[in-house]
Amino acid sequence: MANKKLVIKVTAGADAPERCSQAFTVAAVAVASGVEVSLWLTGESSWFALPGRAAEFELPHAAPLPELIEGIKAGGGMITVCTQCAARRDIEEKDLIEGARIAGAQVFVSEAMADGVQALVY
Repeated sequence: MANKKLVIKVTAGADAPERCSQAFTVAAVAVASGVEVSLWLTGESSWFALPGRAAEFELPHAAPLPELIEGIKAGGGMITVCTQCAARRDIEEKDLIEGARIAGAQVFVSEAMADGVQALVY
């Protein structure tokens, strides 16, 4: 599995907690399984790239978002916030948690279209 890459785009945050949690869970499990993961935060999930915001997210019977994010980062997973989503929320690169970045659609498409990549959208 290690030669494959998984690109996951999260389009929901606290507004759709189950979908949001599912995306972070799949990303964390994939990283723990040795899969290279690129996690894209778009829309309301963009807020989880800011320090402390993931700790505010609650969903019964789900792993805490801060733990999932730490697992993703510890396993080498990349966390990216959509450029336009960040701009609409006045989020700048300097505001992000360590290990996160801001990038646009061109980078997403480049990652998603590479050989050996599976893209998922939640």
